[in-house]
Amino acid sequence: MAENEWLNKDFYKTLGVSKDATESEITKAYRKLARKYHPDINKTKEGEEKFKDISEAYDVLKDKDSREKYDAIRQFGMGGARFAGGASGGGFDGADFSDIFGSMFGGGAGGNGSHIRFSTNGGGASNLNDIFSMFGGGAGGQGGYGGYGYDDYGEGAYAGYRPTHAPEDGGDLNSKITLTFRQAVKGATVSLKANGKQFKTRVPAGVKNGQKIKLAGKGKPGQHGGRNGDMYLQLTVTEDPKFSMDGVDLVVDLPITVGQAVDGAKVEIKDMDGEPVTFKVHAGASSGDEVRVSGKGVKTPRKTGDLVGRVRIVVPKHPSGKEKHAAKAFDEACGGFVDDVVKMRED
Repeated sequence: MAENEWLNKDFYKTLGVSKDATESEITKAYRKLARKYHPDINKTKEGEEKFKDISEAYDVLKDKDSREKYDAIRQFGMGGARFAGGASGGGFDGADFSDIFGSMFGGGAGGNGSHIRFSTNGGGASNLNDIFSMFGGGAGGQGGYGGYGYDDYGEGAYAGYRPTHAPEDGGDLNSKITLTFRQAVKGATVSLKANGKQFKTRVPAGVKNGQKIKLAGKGKPGQHGGRNGDMYLQLTVTEDPKFSMDGVDLVVDLPITVGQAVDGAKVEIKDMDGEPVTFKVHAGASSGDEVRVSGKGVKTPRKTGDLVGRVRIVVPKHPSGKEKHAAKAFDEACGGFVDDVVKMRED
């Protein structure tokens, strides 16, 4: 935007910062407002105008030279000031002018001792153009301050100011990985690749087949100060021929004989680590009943599951005549229990 419009713009108020704000405070304030009013997020007309205003303010205040020029112009020209060359009385000379602008331009504005007249009886943009043209070209022309005109702003500029990119968050990524059942139970450290870089991450114990895990910040990188996207890791867990998971419990079949089911028994099997574990089967157990060994399941930070044995009564596939006779004798000994079983099937 042209310097002759700065008199009517309070850029500090636009960004919500004090006149003594540091560069980092100005940048932080801009980014916060840009996220709120960026046209991709706030699609209202008011939002678009607000985004334009904060971008204008940031363009001037983020640069040390332009900020000093802005501060001096606002201080010196508040109230419709007009500058004009001349040597008549009632004005002030170049030394006075140097006191205000010397820090910006490296010396007095009228280095040859010429007089400059200051008045407040009107005047506008064209009068300010006169004084700005002394320092690198007209305010609205191709020269601009610092040698930049509107043509330098490139595509995407709102009429009259150079656009500043708002922070853009990075996109999310999706990835897949296959784990063994043991890795799913115990947890595992796996190697992954994103954005051309290898990294390792820990998959927690107790994950399930088809589950997705969010890896924060491992997606596509953000732009202009925006945050990185996330990665969503989909898990495939291979089946185990012996064990399965039910929540944090590990489940295993517990084959027993008819005699063990009737009389009760201590039945020993091996856990996932190959260590012997003993189940106590109560007398009168039926297939499908569950017996537990506490603390031998999946271990997570919140909870440790159990090892669950599901009773499965097995009989010989090819029973002998003696075994068949003994089985019939057992049924007869059970009395009305056989009739109760028949009723169970009918219900």
